[in-house]
Amino acid sequence: MKYFHSNRKRTWPRRLLIGAIIFAVLICAGAVGLRYVYNENLKPVSANAVFQAVTIENGATVEQIAEQLKREGLIRSAWAFRFYVSSKAVSDPLQAGTYELAPSLGVKEIVGQLTGGRIATDLVTILPGQRLDQIRMRLVQDGFSEAEVDAALNPATFARHPALADKPAGASIEGFVYPESYQKSGTTNASSIIGAALDQMNGKLTSDIKAGFAKHGLSTYEGIILASIVEREVSNQEDRNQVAQVFLKRLQIGMRLQSDATHTYGAVLDGVKPSSKYVSPYNTYQNAGLPPTPVSNVSESSLKAVAFPAATDWLYFVSGDDGKTHFSPNLQQHESNVRSYCSKCSL
Repeated sequence: MKYFHSNRKRTWPRRLLIGAIIFAVLICAGAVGLRYVYNENLKPVSANAVFQAVTIENGATVEQIAEQLKREGLIRSAWAFRFYVSSKAVSDPLQAGTYELAPSLGVKEIVGQLTGGRIATDLVTILPGQRLDQIRMRLVQDGFSEAEVDAALNPATFARHPALADKPAGASIEGFVYPESYQKSGTTNASSIIGAALDQMNGKLTSDIKAGFAKHGLSTYEGIILASIVEREVSNQEDRNQVAQVFLKRLQIGMRLQSDATHTYGAVLDGVKPSSKYVSPYNTYQNAGLPPTPVSNVSESSLKAVAFPAATDWLYFVSGDDGKTHFSPNLQQHESNVRSYCSKCSL
């Protein structure tokens, strides 16, 4: 019996050793497998070499860019793209702009274009959330003369365009120049670019969108004004739906919108430093209701947010330092959210 007991003592460490070896082998195999999957996901999606225009918006995060590229069929995996950007310690940030990318490009090539800012040169890109003065500057940078651009942005040039049917007389075309990438050739003029942008806007102002505006007591023009505010406040679609709900509720109960996007627009328009204390008809901290005009162009996303807002009951929101939007039903909770999530801003 003593001999048998002694043998069990000697074999137990051996079993531990064998188990440890097996575990180590499994870990190594898993690591090799994961590495293989990662490398496969860095490869081109397909051999399709047809290039397509992809617009990276200002302020887009690596996560948002990865999801966009995945949606558009240009990368195999969003997580592999994110990991590549972080693990390679890419020294230059991914830059906004319009790029010509194809499924035949691997992640390395795509990141190289985005960090190098090698934007498409035969496209004119109007980014979402841009004001008319920014659009004007972009068109001039794209080679159009100032006089030509000013004529293109003059409402009289497109007086009969259906997209402008609801624009008040005397108002500019602020809010109507739809953000998109437009093809440019040697014979393209600024008016053709703006005309194409108005065509796009007209297509987005569907009967359903207009009916959605009307349901909330807004004219088409008022709906565009509110959509421009939503466009400037947040970029995430879910957030936009809820922010639109906040603003619509405030309008309904007669509460001021208190939007930074509006007082900033008024200050920029007058060439002064933005401040919530600056006296302007656009300052919704001081004035009730909507500002006189849109404060930027709008995307389909923001138009839909205003027409079909979230079924929530928020009254306040704040964009936190964590990159998230925090909503609240009352001032007390809002102030708590500001203290918790927004050390860089004030109440």
